[in-house]
Amino acid sequence: MTLTVLIARNQTIEMPYYLNVALDSGVKLAEISEVITHLAFYSGLGNAMSAVAVTKEVFAKRGIRADQLAPVSPKLLAFDEKSEADRAQRVGQQFGTVAPGVVQYTTDVLFLDLWLRPDLAPRDRSLVTISSLIASGQVAQLSGHLNRAMDNGLKQVEASEVLTHLAFYVGWPNVFSALPVAKDVFEKRPK
Repeated sequence: MTLTVLIARNQTIEMPYYLNVALDSGVKLAEISEVITHLAFYSGLGNAMSAVAVTKEVFAKRGIRADQLAPVSPKLLAFDEKSEADRAQRVGQQFGTVAPGVVQYTTDVLFLDLWLRPDLAPRDRSLVTISSLIASGQVAQLSGHLNRAMDNGLKQVEASEVLTHLAFYVGWPNVFSALPVAKDVFEKRPK
């Protein structure tokens, strides 16, 4: 989550330290690579490319080579076709006449490729997404992604800890803006 915040907010000064902490704590190279790839879509290509430059230096100092990272085109995870069809239909109905290209890329690139890449578990991919949304103040997108995170195995107590952790890295205002959304999601989910 901390690396996610630094990438999402393009705060590269502290990235080398936290990359080393992550690696020393057992975070896999492929997971770091996938976090950056994921955030290219959720926090912008510029932020991801800044993270690539910093990560490249850290990896070089550790003797880590590109062939040790996640493959560019891995065998994708299976997905729930009905659920995905429902999601695509909802998004298409809501925004298809406004930006059909965005709707199509959302299906083809995000949900039928990025979200199915195997080197970052769906639960962790969800953590990256909700952390990025909170870090960038995008709480309008939080409800859907927090529900998805919990569908992917994130427990309410863990989601609460995410909010607590993030307060120190994104500031209390961003977290307090997210709290009503989280509260609503928690109250509406079956116990």
